Amino acid sequence: MWPAAAARCRPLSLIVTGGQRADCTQFRAVLERIRVPRTGQGRPRSRPDSFTADKAYSNGPCREYVRRRGIRHVIPEKTHSKAARLRKGARGGRPPGFDEERYKKRNTVERAINRLKQHRAVTTRYDKSEHDRPDKS
Repeated sequence: MWPAAAARCRPLSLIVTGGQRADCTQFRAVLERIRVPRTGQGRPRSRPDSFTADKAYSNGPCREYVRRRGIRHVIPEKTHSKAARLRKGARGGRPPGFDEERYKKRNTVERAINRLKQHRAVTTRYDKSEHDRPDKS
C-alpha cells in the first residue's frame, strides 16, 4: 500500500500492490494520482505544495521527478549515498537540502496507513470465501 496523505492523515492518493513491491517503484504513480481539492470553484490541483518522504525515495529518479514538477521536497540522504558523494570530493556535488522541522511531520503518512489498516480487508491478502470458513455444526 503506497499512500500520499494530507496534514490531517487523510489520503490524497492510494495504490495497493503486493507486499514484495519496492517503495520507489510506485512513487511516480502515487504522485500522479494526487488531486488536491481547491477551496471554492475550479478543478483540483494535481501538484501538492510540498512532499516529504523517507530514505527509500532518496534516489536520482525520484528526486529528479519532483524537481522537474516544481514540488518542494524533504527527503533525507541515504548513508551510502552521502559517503559516495563525500568520497568524490568536489565532483560529488552539493548535498540535497534537508529541513528537519518539515521532516518531523512525515509521520502523517504513517498515521494514515495505520488508520487504513484498522479496516481489516485492506491489510489481509485475500478475502475468505464460503469454502474456507469452518463448519458451524
